[in-house]
Amino acid sequence: MQSFRTEIENPVVEKDIIELEKKIRLFKEGNVDEEKFRSLRLARGVYGQRQQGVQMVRIKLPYGKVTSNQLLRIADVADEYSTGRLHITTRQDIQIHYVDLERTPELWAQLEKDEVTLREACGNTVRNVTASETSGIDPDEPFDVSPCAQAVFEYFLRNPIGQEMGRKFKVSFSASDSDTGLSYMHDLGFIAKAEKGVRGFKVMLGGGLGSQPRHADVLYEFLPTDKIIPLMEGVIRVFDRFGERKSRAKARLKFLLKDIGLQGFKQLLEQEQEAIPHKTYPIDFESYPKVSVNDVEVMGVEIDDTEAFEQWKSTNIVPQKQKDYQAIGIKVLLGDFYTDKARKLARLVEEYAAGEIRLSLRQNILIPYIKKELVPFFYMELKKLGFAEPGYNKAFDITACPGTDTCNLGIASSTGIAAELEKVIKAEYPLYINNPDVVIKISGCMNACGQHTMAHIGFQGMSIRTKDKLVAPALQVLLGGGNHGNGRGTFADKVVKIPSKRGPQALRLILDDYKTNGQGRRYEDYYAEKGEHYFYELLKKLSNTDDLTPYDFIDWGNTEKYKKEIGIGECAGVIVDLVATLFFESQEKIENAEDMLQKGKWAASIYYSYQSMVNSAKALLTAEKTKTNTHASIIRDFDRLFGETGKIVFEGGFENLVLQLNRKKPSETFANKYFEDAKFVLQKLESYRKLELQHA
Repeated sequence: MQSFRTEIENPVVEKDIIELEKKIRLFKEGNVDEEKFRSLRLARGVYGQRQQGVQMVRIKLPYGKVTSNQLLRIADVADEYSTGRLHITTRQDIQIHYVDLERTPELWAQLEKDEVTLREACGNTVRNVTASETSGIDPDEPFDVSPCAQAVFEYFLRNPIGQEMGRKFKVSFSASDSDTGLSYMHDLGFIAKAEKGVRGFKVMLGGGLGSQPRHADVLYEFLPTDKIIPLMEGVIRVFDRFGERKSRAKARLKFLLKDIGLQGFKQLLEQEQEAIPHKTYPIDFESYPKVSVNDVEVMGVEIDDTEAFEQWKSTNIVPQKQKDYQAIGIKVLLGDFYTDKARKLARLVEEYAAGEIRLSLRQNILIPYIKKELVPFFYMELKKLGFAEPGYNKAFDITACPGTDTCNLGIASSTGIAAELEKVIKAEYPLYINNPDVVIKISGCMNACGQHTMAHIGFQGMSIRTKDKLVAPALQVLLGGGNHGNGRGTFADKVVKIPSKRGPQALRLILDDYKTNGQGRRYEDYYAEKGEHYFYELLKKLSNTDDLTPYDFIDWGNTEKYKKEIGIGECAGVIVDLVATLFFESQEKIENAEDMLQKGKWAASIYYSYQSMVNSAKALLTAEKTKTNTHASIIRDFDRLFGETGKIVFEGGFENLVLQLNRKKPSETFANKYFEDAKFVLQKLESYRKLELQHA
């Protein structure tokens, strides 16, 4: 493999890309452990795919905002390095698939020419910052949250405190009390508020989906905007130190909140305050890029089907607070579209709108700043692209993850059943094209990337075993979830498990029952009134496996008999705790700390030094076969096993040495002293390990 060098102007980005290329080469040569390499590439947006030998690349797009130039660049990259298919995720990213690992540095370099990054799109990092796609145009918003989301993205990108946590960390911003950013299911969720002319947020903490969904706690009813970044830094520091690391099933922030409670978490948060470099961090709203719309006119647009046009307008026009403008929603089937359409769309919005699009949490596209008189023109242009399907954000608009198409963790086909259910609604329940009160979401496994646990009607891919010990694709049917606004939500109940091929029958029974008995109520209210047992009785006949036919053993979108195959999940980047690897990582962190010292970034240097000391202690505890579940336990157990026994003694104790970072302000003097402490710890522990091996 030829060594790759970039032409990126930003030296930090260039170094990042060159480092990825270097590690790929070392991995191919057998000089880097596979699990260590996995962690590194995940933090750079390169994710293992179900198909061997190729990668999924996740492109990080903060709060879903994409300029015309960026979309054109992404399209070029997808054609050159992938298959030309773009997939919008439920976190407002774009994914491309079937990428050669060795070409990923070059791919990344091409994207960075238009300031598009892969950094921290996967792995145990602060993931993409999401927000209401209507931010900046929402008639009900107290202010535009986009500058806040952008500031959070910039502050935590490459920030050492969020690079190697126990698991991923997700944050969202909601433009208004309707909470379309879904604050209650995030590690940190911010809902825009204004009090006495001051901008701020209601803050939600510790939410999450997965197999054990948890509703976030209210941390603050109101927090001024200049406090959100210091708060988030404190939350991440606590999570990094006290969050579970060994068991991935318990490694999310929600489990730490469950264990210690909100008050316990607040106490730990208070202990971090001295170490946080900024007590306030003002958001610069004034310098956020201003919108510019071309002054163009289009004459003589003829609508070929006025009835279809009116239907489309009733579902796909989104009100905008700016006078004389409207936004247009594009329903993107399962979030998949191709580069030929992407290029035409990019040029369309560049010439006739504001030169940007927004990707939505429901895997769709929103075009803001369209002059009202240009709506007919846009409709006809979008129709040429196949982008004029009605039903934007309505029941007809089903959300689904990639499932078994490409994901290692997929158990059953989420895209296959989603496409089938859309056919059923379109053919048999056309009125639901206008219905916003029935939200259908599908995930291919328990991880809930399709957000099925918060849907009115949700389906989760799984398998089912018959009495003959044959395995068939199946669906868990979940009902009754919903977003109630202002940080309140309900997670769906698991009602019944059915063979996957009976999914359409289940949907028919649910919708027919709602039509007959719902009496104009919202679906979530109707479900709450009837209860889980009522719907179990309604659907249980579909759960019988005694009468399965060969047809039932073939999953949607497939032709061969179903075979349950689950790969190693990379959603959080597992690292094998090899002693040598841990010491190697400690040395890397020492180098990073020194680099930050030279750049005058005291807080970053201190945190790298801290990570080096904890990693070094973890290396020796690993050699002793001691559990290393959290940073806090590593620090405590090192003192117990090595300090109290006199094997390795530090004056005042190891814990006291390491946790200086909580007691000292991040000054130049302390950063330099702490750096020397970290070097001393690494040297002392490595020497102990060498002697131990010599006498083994």
